[in-house]
Parts: sequence; C-alpha cells; structure tokens
Amino acid sequence: MPVPTYDVLIIGSGASGGMTAYELTKRGIKCLMLDAGPPIDYDRDRVPRAVCDLPYRGFGKPGRFPHVTQANEFNAAIWADEQQNPYTYDPKDPYYWVRVRRVGGKTLVWGRASWRLSDYEFKAKDHDGYGENWPISYADLAPYYDKCEPLFRVSGRKAGLPQLPDGIFIEDSAPDTQSIARFKTAAKKRGIPTTQPRRATGQLASSLNLLLPDALATGNLTLVPNAVVRRITVDKKTGLMNGADFVDRHTRREMQATARVVVVGASCLESTRLLLNSGIANSSGVLGHYLFDQFYVKNAIQAVVPEARDGKATRDLMGGAGYIPRFRNLDKKDKDFIRGYSVDFSSGGTPDPKYFPLYGEPLQKALNAHRGAGFDATVMGSVLPRWENCVNIDKEVTDAWGIPALHIQARYTDNEFNMARDATDTLAELCGDAGFDILEKHDRMVPPGESIHELGTCRMGDDPKTSVLNKWNQSHDIKNLFVVDGSSFVVGGSQNPTLTILALSMRAADYMAEQMRAGNL
Repeated sequence: MPVPTYDVLIIGSGASGGMTAYELTKRGIKCLMLDAGPPIDYDRDRVPRAVCDLPYRGFGKPGRFPHVTQANEFNAAIWADEQQNPYTYDPKDPYYWVRVRRVGGKTLVWGRASWRLSDYEFKAKDHDGYGENWPISYADLAPYYDKCEPLFRVSGRKAGLPQLPDGIFIEDSAPDTQSIARFKTAAKKRGIPTTQPRRATGQLASSLNLLLPDALATGNLTLVPNAVVRRITVDKKTGLMNGADFVDRHTRREMQATARVVVVGASCLESTRLLLNSGIANSSGVLGHYLFDQFYVKNAIQAVVPEARDGKATRDLMGGAGYIPRFRNLDKKDKDFIRGYSVDFSSGGTPDPKYFPLYGEPLQKALNAHRGAGFDATVMGSVLPRWENCVNIDKEVTDAWGIPALHIQARYTDNEFNMARDATDTLAELCGDAGFDILEKHDRMVPPGESIHELGTCRMGDDPKTSVLNKWNQSHDIKNLFVVDGSSFVVGGSQNPTLTILALSMRAADYMAEQMRAGNL
C-alpha cells in the first residue's frame, strides 16, 4: 500500500504543534501530526487512588525521574521516563531536562501564566548592547497575541507598562486582601510596579482541549500517537524535506510519513535533537547553541503576616496573589547586571515545616499557629543567551528506540547570580516595609532547566550565517522546513514563554498557508 502524502507533517502536539494544526486545518490544509506519547484516557488516567494502594506510596519508582522534581507516583504517566529517554551532561553542571510525552505536550501541566514579551526583549541588543535582536518587533507579533489571549481565555488586569504590554483579558477585578495591598503599597513607595497575575483560565487550558479538538473536527488532521520520530527525511533530487522516519513506541515497527512541508514543534531541545540527528538546517553552525531559560529562585522569601497568626487569617486579611514585572535596567543601567527579573507573590499559605526547628507536638503547634498566615515569593530571572551554553549529540548513548541522545552543556553566570541576589534583597526590604516577619530568605537558583522554560538552540534571525531560521520560523537552508517552538527564541526575558510560542506558531502558520497557496511551498 503506498504511503499517503500530506500537505504538512507536524511533529509534536503541544502549544506550537497544536496551534499550527489549529490554524492550517481550518484553511483546508491536510495535516499529519506525529506525537511520541499516548493520548490521554480520562477514564483510566484520572481514577482516584489511595496512597496505600500505590507500590511506592506516592513517591514513585526510584531512578525513573531523577531530574523531574515535579514528578510523583500520582502523575508519573505524564512525564518522559528518563530510563527510556536518557540524556547526558557534565556532573559539575547538572541540567534538569523536564519532558512530557503525551498528546498535548507540556500544555497538560503548564502553570498557565500568559505574559507578552515587549521590545525590551525583541530589541534587547538595541537597549543594552548585548547579544542579538530578534528579527521581529513587538508590533509584528501583537496581532497574534490579540488572537491567542481570547482563545485561551487569559484573565488579567491592564497595567499600562511598556515592559509588560497589555492584552485582551477577561478582566480581573477582584479586590486585594489587606496583606497583598500592604505589599503592593510598599512596592509602590519604592517605585516598583505590581499587577495581577495573567493566566489562561481553567486547568484544562491546553492544546489537547482548546486546539486539537477543533483541528480534528475539520477532518483535515490525522493524529498518530506513540510515534517516535527518528529523523526528518530529504528528497535527494530536490534537497527539500519530504517527511520523516518514525518508530511505533510499543511495537518498534519502523514507518515513514511523507509531506510537502515539515513543521517541527516537539519542544525546544527535542526539536534541536531531531534536527541534529537528521543532519539538516545547520549551514550556519549555530544549531544547538545559545541555550537559555528563565532562572528560578523558588520561595526566595518566606514570611508571615503577624496579625494572621493564631487563627486570625481572615479572608479580608489573607489570600490572593500578584506579580512584579521587570523594573531594573529599563531607563538606565542601575545594577551590576543587565536585563531583569520578575516575581510571583502570594498570601495565605501555611509555611512549610522546614522553617520551624521543631519536632513532634511543638512543631504541630507552630504549624497550627501559622496556618494561613504565610506570604511567599518566587523569582524568575532573564538568562543571557551564550554560545557556550549548547547541546550536541552524544554518540555513546541512545534512547530505548536506538536514537542518539542529547548532551547538554549549560551553566548560569555572574549576571544571573547578581540578579538573584538583588531580587532576594529587594523582596526582603519590601516585606519589612509591609510589616511582615521573615522566616527565611535565600537566592539559591534551581538547576538550569528545572523551570521547564528551555529556549534557544535553533534561533531565528535575518542573517543565515548567524541563525537557523528566518523571521517566519522557516529554515534558511530548506524552505519547506519550519521550527515553531521555543527553540526559535533569540531572547526570552523573565516572562513565561508559552503565550509567545502560541503567537509565533500562529504567525508561522499564517505565512505557511499563504506560501502554499501561492505555490512557493
């Protein structure tokens, strides 16, 4: 039986692959989507289980997810098994590569924070002289942000800040509790802006629920789960992409897919791994380089609102959350680092037992006294893209299907460490001004990768000698190859990247459809 030829082959079903399918199929373009993981079966996968019924009592099988701090036995089916999907790094520079292998990708577990980038990111080099600019500006992407936010029902509050462009929100008009208002007042006195969180509403705000159903309903999308792509294939006569070789995850049967156009949206590092293993799109030598993410300092501040102790954490006093957007290095260079950081803060939790040097009954009494009285903040900082932070193929290690694994080399530098220190010191000052008691402050960043916001390694740019993709997420080398996920980022800022990935892939699909209509692809 001949292999059917599709208009477009899409590799990956998360934010970028899902959005590409959503846009192309409604234009009548026939798409084949390959995803390495199985589909979600809600009847099977969401059955309640008591901890005592689980073999490892909720902690999970040792060694299965050594770098996935988010994993436990309850959600183990979501994450990529590291024994089947190994990768390597220098032990001195650990990298926590967190992957999801299910239809819907990482949108199944994302925190749903939905922030736009600004020209402080798109034109960062113009602002501070470091690195490269994106080949697009905020104005180029704004119309696509405008379409993505209503689709994902992003809630928020307009703040009028150039470093955090406003969008089309479900208005968040909830009043602040007293503790949140006190913290915001303290920040305002120091010239530090605050706003409400901006978040896609609903825990099911994912590609699986919001993008793929509409694409499938058109009849123009064929979705193949459990398809582990080995390589992208090249037509030797034309030099263009003509499909992909893949293996069934369960049966190990080798298969092929053919298409006029290939779109890679397997998530940042998986996409770059696939391109490297395929030996394509790297005339520049840039593929695999300039890896970065956002650094995280989790619970940089743990404080207590003293009036809320001993059962006095009323709803008027405690609860709620907020966000500090970047405020450093906007109008002038004012610190011993370039670029900046943002902060998520919240009120109303109970501090972790580790903050109390007690045991047994005294510890329980302390926890009861502080129940609901906590205030905490997590820092997200901009990481500079550097050539030396990179990935390449480890020819000595393969995954469970015989595909060469990735070696990752990444470390933070003084710019990030200085930024984390400034953030923690600033938060401590704000908490003091607000009248909170600080239990602990620290500036210890989690290892690179743990934020699950890996970016770069397949960057876009105007110059084919210094970038892999053009401004449409199209390969400089091969016109019918597009890479639409976070690997295309040039600069990331401190904002969560998912909304920008959605907007970029929508924009790329727009261009792709027009080029196909014109006969250029």
